[in-house]
Amino acid sequence: MKYDFLANFPRRMRNVGLYSILIQNIVQKNTWIKYNVKKSDEQINITFTVMLFLMENSLKETPCTIDDIAAYLDSLSEYWPDKNWNFDECRQLSIFILNTILSNDGVMRTFDGYDFDEKEYKLIPIRYITNEIVYMNGDIKRTSYKLTEDGYNLLLSTLEIENNMRLTIQELLFQMHLEKQSYDKAVDDVKEIFNELRIQVQRARDAMRRIRRNALDYSVTEYEQLLHENLDSIASSRPRFEAFREMVTNRKEELENTHINIRELDKTEKENLHNLGIINSYLGHVLEEHQNVLNSYFDLKDLYSAELENMSKASMIRRFSFRKEVYDKVLERPEILGDFDNFLSPLFCGDPSRIYNLSTAVQLQKPSSKKCDEDEALEVLFDEKAWEEEQERIRLEKRKKYYSCMNFVIGNAYRSGKIRLSELKSIAQNKDAFDELIPTVDVFKEVMVELLKAAELDIDSLRKEKSFYIDDSKDTFEANIMLLEILDELDDAQKVKKVYVYRIGNQQVLFENVYSNEHLLKTIRCSEVEIVLL
Repeated sequence: MKYDFLANFPRRMRNVGLYSILIQNIVQKNTWIKYNVKKSDEQINITFTVMLFLMENSLKETPCTIDDIAAYLDSLSEYWPDKNWNFDECRQLSIFILNTILSNDGVMRTFDGYDFDEKEYKLIPIRYITNEIVYMNGDIKRTSYKLTEDGYNLLLSTLEIENNMRLTIQELLFQMHLEKQSYDKAVDDVKEIFNELRIQVQRARDAMRRIRRNALDYSVTEYEQLLHENLDSIASSRPRFEAFREMVTNRKEELENTHINIRELDKTEKENLHNLGIINSYLGHVLEEHQNVLNSYFDLKDLYSAELENMSKASMIRRFSFRKEVYDKVLERPEILGDFDNFLSPLFCGDPSRIYNLSTAVQLQKPSSKKCDEDEALEVLFDEKAWEEEQERIRLEKRKKYYSCMNFVIGNAYRSGKIRLSELKSIAQNKDAFDELIPTVDVFKEVMVELLKAAELDIDSLRKEKSFYIDDSKDTFEANIMLLEILDELDDAQKVKKVYVYRIGNQQVLFENVYSNEHLLKTIRCSEVEIVLL
C-alpha cells in the first residue's frame, strides 16, 4: 500500500532534526549550572534569545562578535533579576552557547531521516551558525558570527511557515491590515516582508559561494528548491508591492491635506500618519530589495549553468604524455628543434579562459590510454552492510578503551577516597594494568582533559539531568555519562556525592613507552592530578 503523505518525509524530518539536535545538545550540558540556569526551560529560552540576536545582526549584515553578544546578555539582566551575571560571566556564557551548544565544538551534527521511496535512511547535516573574520576600526581582527540557512529556518519556523509560502502569507496579512487601517500592525508586516527578501538574497549568495567552490557540492535538488519554488512567487509579487505603495502614498497625502487645509488631526490620526510614513519608506526598501532578489536568482542561474558547462568541457579534454609525445621524439630527431615554434604556436592563438577551476586542478589526471580504459572498466564492489558493521565495531572498540581508562582511575580513587596520578602509575606496574590505564596516548589524554575541565561534579545533579533525556551515547565518550555508569557498577556507590579533579602545583608525572593511535611509542609528561570522591 502506498501512502502519498509520506512522499516528503525526509524534508519533514529535517525540520524536526533542527529542533531535536539543538534541544538535545542544550539539556545534556551541565555547564549551565555554573550560571545558575538549572531548568531546561530556562536553558532553551536563553539559547533562542541569543539566536534571535544573531538573526537580527545577520539580516542587517552587521558584525556580531562574542563581546556584542555578551553586552546583549548583560543588557537583559533587568529581565532576569535572579541571574546577576557580570560582564565576564556573560562573555563566558556567550562562548559556551556559540561554541558548544550551537557549533557543537566544531563537530558536524547529523540527523537521520527515513526516505520511504528509496527505503533507507538519509543523513541530514545540521548547522546553525557560521563565522567569518572581520576587521573592526580598520585593523582590529575579530570573529563575527551569523546564522546559516538552517538557523534561519529554525527561528522563522517558530512563527512562520514553509519558505515559498512565507512571503505570500505575509503579503496577505499586510494587505488585510492596510484595508482595516491597522497601520501599527502593517508596520510589523512590511518589516517582516523586507526581512524575508533579505534572507532570500543571502540564501542566493550562499548558494553562489558553494557553486564557485565546487559545483558538484550543490545538488540539482537544492537548485530546484531554491530557484523554482521561490522565483515564480517572488517575480509575481512586484506589481502588488507597487500597488501597496501607491495605496499608502494616497492615504498619507489625504491625512496630510486634512491636517493642513481642514482641521487639526487627533492623536489616532497623527499616529496613523506616522505609521504610514514608516510603511511608505519600507515599501521603497522592499522594492529595491525585491530587484536584488531577482538579480541574485538570475545570477545564480547563469553561474550554475556556466559552472556545469565548464566541468563538462573539462571532462572532454584529451591529455597526452609530454615526455612520450615531445621529449622522446626530440631525442630521436634533434633536428626538429628548429621547427619547434610550429608546435608551440597553437597555444597562443586564442584568448585563455578566465575561469580556473581549482577543484579540477587538484584531481588525479589519468592518461588517455588503452591501459587506463581497461583499468577504469573494473567494477568496484561495495558492501554497505559490511562497512556499517565495521564502523560499529570500531566505535565500540574505541568506547571500550575510554571505559577501561576511566574505570581504572575512578575505581582506584573509590577504594581509597582519593588518589593521585603518580599513585595510579605505581599501581599500573604490570602490562595488563598499564594497558588498562593508558590504552593509547589520545584516549588517556582525552579522559584526563575532560575530568579536569569538569573540575567539580555533583553526582545527584548528573543523575537528575540524565533522567531528563534518553541516553544515546552508548557508542561515544561522554565523561559525565560514563562516570555514572562506572559508579553504578561499584558497591555502595550511592554514597558518592561529589567528584573533584584538580592539578597539584608544578609537579609532573612521566609515562614512558606508551602507544599512540598510529602505534608509535611516545612519552607522556603530565601535570600531577588528584581525584577525590566524597
